[in-house]
Amino acid sequence: MPGRLSGHSSCSGCGADPAVLADRPDGAVVRHGNAVAKAHAPDSDPVALAVRVAVAAHPALAGILLPPLAPPAPGVSRPVTAWPYGTPVDPAAPDAAPWEEAAVLLARLHTVAPGTLPGPLPPMRGPAKAARALARMRAARPAASTAGPVLAAWRNLPGWARDESPAPLSRAARLCHGDLHLGQLVRHPAPDGPWLLIDIDDLGVGDPAWDLARPAAWYAAGLLPPDVWARFLAAYRGAGGPAVHSSGDPWPELDVPARALTVQTAALALAKSAEADRPLDDAERIMLDSCSRIAALPAELACEPSS
Repeated sequence: MPGRLSGHSSCSGCGADPAVLADRPDGAVVRHGNAVAKAHAPDSDPVALAVRVAVAAHPALAGILLPPLAPPAPGVSRPVTAWPYGTPVDPAAPDAAPWEEAAVLLARLHTVAPGTLPGPLPPMRGPAKAARALARMRAARPAASTAGPVLAAWRNLPGWARDESPAPLSRAARLCHGDLHLGQLVRHPAPDGPWLLIDIDDLGVGDPAWDLARPAAWYAAGLLPPDVWARFLAAYRGAGGPAVHSSGDPWPELDVPARALTVQTAALALAKSAEADRPLDDAERIMLDSCSRIAALPAELACEPSS
């Protein structure tokens, strides 16, 4: 939960109180007036992070990604970047969630030619995040009866979706966000500016279907209403998004990434519940049930054909 920094006084220059917006092992975010500082994960690749920040500052990404205020600070043990403050999505107003705006931003992101950007661009880190979620679940050691379906669903994924091998050539190498959810959008300038994507930690080249995978997984699990999913998909297609065909069934492209995001979500839920010694909540149980259905798929349907 956001809160004030304990033991810190107001800024002598502007009088503002720094506020903690997020504090996790993989990233801490502090707001100071109209600026936000993010301390990235201690094991962040400084070269890849510098490229990602440079991409966010590139004119081709104007109106798509929130531009940085400054590049990563050099010579520090934990890289820190600075960004303008933007108004986040209001979790208390789900009917006003900007699903269509997010879809259009993704479509525009996916159509930016990677070769025109600073580089070398690192891989999109979606599959790597899924693999880390499984490792965290294993380390937390939840009950075998609950972890079993998650592990079985994970084994049914092709190696590229588990970050074990390169993606097949049929999976286009596009510029991707890598971790799309509604918490990755802000209005800038605050409070009523246009929506922009934030958080470049997973930005890179990869399969653009990965950026549609979380809402697709929620829709398939019953957590995202069909009309919201339909609006999101229609907005993405209407903006020329290349991750799926412009019409017809989108699931040939979305199936593997959506299953991977389902497994990732369930694995993190089991890890967090085991670490906190608490039961799963309703949404977490729904994602675990989805893993059980994925694990039961026949082998010929579970794995993507090789390209």
